[in-house]
Amino acid sequence: MDPKMLKELNQQIQEETYSSYIYLAMAADLESNGFKGMATWMQVQAREEKIHADIFLNYILERGERVELAAIQKPPSSWENPLTVFKTAYEHEVYISGRIDHMVKIARELNDNATYNLLQWFVEEQVEEEANVGEAVQQLEIVGEDGRGKLMIDREMGARIFSVPTSAPYYPKPGQATGV
Repeated sequence: MDPKMLKELNQQIQEETYSSYIYLAMAADLESNGFKGMATWMQVQAREEKIHADIFLNYILERGERVELAAIQKPPSSWENPLTVFKTAYEHEVYISGRIDHMVKIARELNDNATYNLLQWFVEEQVEEEANVGEAVQQLEIVGEDGRGKLMIDREMGARIFSVPTSAPYYPKPGQATGV
């Protein structure tokens, strides 16, 4: 694998791990402010982001390359309100989409078809990620300061459950060993 691509993939492990970390911070803040359903939504999101990091890690190992983990930045610990939390999450997903697009460009330039193929799953995943968080922002903007509306959204978000995406590449299926 070209060292430039390897460097980007290792950086993406850090980016995805930070994503998990910031979503855990958001979950903690939301729960401490009485929004347990929104906190559950963010906890599920944090677990998904951890899977994304694992996919990149396993892919690097599968290609016979070296994983280099970097330090994770400390996330904020509080936000003004749920709308601010979800707007921050949306901005973060847009940033991650930009990172994926950047890596796709590099994979094309290097004619690295294997990495390009892996990244296509993430391109689709990021469309879904932005849409889900964008919908939450839109709903919170609609209800504004209406406490009853926020509580209704909170209840709906609390129904979100975690499930390992069955289409996830380089992620072990139940009962399958992992590369790490």
